[in-house]
Amino acid sequence: MESVILVIHLLIAIGLVGVILIQRSEGGGLGIGGGTMGGMMSTRGTANLLTRTTGILAACFFATSIVLAILAGGHSRPSSIIDSLPAGPAQSTAPAAPAQPAAPAQPAPPVAQ
Repeated sequence: MESVILVIHLLIAIGLVGVILIQRSEGGGLGIGGGTMGGMMSTRGTANLLTRTTGILAACFFATSIVLAILAGGHSRPSSIIDSLPAGPAQSTAPAAPAQPAAPAQPAPPVAQ
């Protein structure tokens, strides 16, 4: 279920980016939505259609985001790293005494030649 909603969420996100890029902005944008779309709609009608489509896709994007957040919150995970620590006090051991330095070795007697 979660993966199906995630795929729908990604498709909506891609569609939302596409619709936003098609719209004519003050700087011209991609300019695809600018003129008459095939002669069937006026510039104003095209702008209204793209604005409505953007609003609907944005609402669907937020809805799927909330659903995914709710589904992700259902997993049982510790809320803090402190909650995952053992309950009892830690057993501490006393540090061992430092090792005694070894006595220096005696020099070897000279070898007679």
